[in-house]
Amino acid sequence: MSRARVPWALLAVLVLAQICYPLTGGATRAGLTVATVVLGWLLSVGHALLTRGTRVAAALVALVTGGGFAVEALGVATGFPFGSYDYSGELGPKLAGVPLIIPLAWTWMAWPAWLTAVRLTRSRAARVALAAVGLAAWDLFLDPQMVAEGYWTWLDATPALPGLPGIPVSNYLGWLGFAVLLAAALPPLAGPSVDRVDHRDGPMFVLYLWTYASSVLAHAVFLRLPASALWGAAGMAVAAVPLAVVLWRARRDRATAPDPAPRVDAPA
Repeated sequence: MSRARVPWALLAVLVLAQICYPLTGGATRAGLTVATVVLGWLLSVGHALLTRGTRVAAALVALVTGGGFAVEALGVATGFPFGSYDYSGELGPKLAGVPLIIPLAWTWMAWPAWLTAVRLTRSRAARVALAAVGLAAWDLFLDPQMVAEGYWTWLDATPALPGLPGIPVSNYLGWLGFAVLLAAALPPLAGPSVDRVDHRDGPMFVLYLWTYASSVLAHAVFLRLPASALWGAAGMAVAAVPLAVVLWRARRDRATAPDPAPRVDAPA
């Protein structure tokens, strides 16, 4: 298998695992959750490594995986910046009270959110803002789903967003603030290659759009979480809808572009 096909293959396996999620329950669903997060982490970090090299992949892991673990451990210990919460034992081994897969999940979505922002914006400030919103808005799907499964519990869930009881607003604000720090730190740590996108980034754009569309469908229909379907649809639409439009227009322009004129050499 060529290097270019590896991310597409991992994406296909990830999509299959996510399709299976609502069809399972109990320990099987918890195990599938862990497997899906590991697949997502491998997909994003593997794509960064194959398309941009060791420095970018290492920066992504150090900043998002390492930083994500650190802020989660801080949150569990102190209640800052998300609020007070505890994890159950269903998501695998813990360190400092944090399941080891949790920082992997944020790495999984941070990379496609960043590349989406690069594809859509030009200025560094706009990229940081859009990448942060694009990442943090995912939690409007994730937290209600995981709380409903009993994977973690908030000790004080007030005030909460309308229709999303059991999760404080401070959780979403905390993740937005941390996502801003991640997006601001990634370019100087990873180097100039993270400020460019090209045809190799197709799997990450598909991943972001798939996450958006499949989450709306799953929450609205299969998981019976209509409020999080609406909140998540509105939040992730800030990045997902413009991305879909830009990609569709690019595809349309390629399809309608006239064929280049054949080269005619002058007679000798």
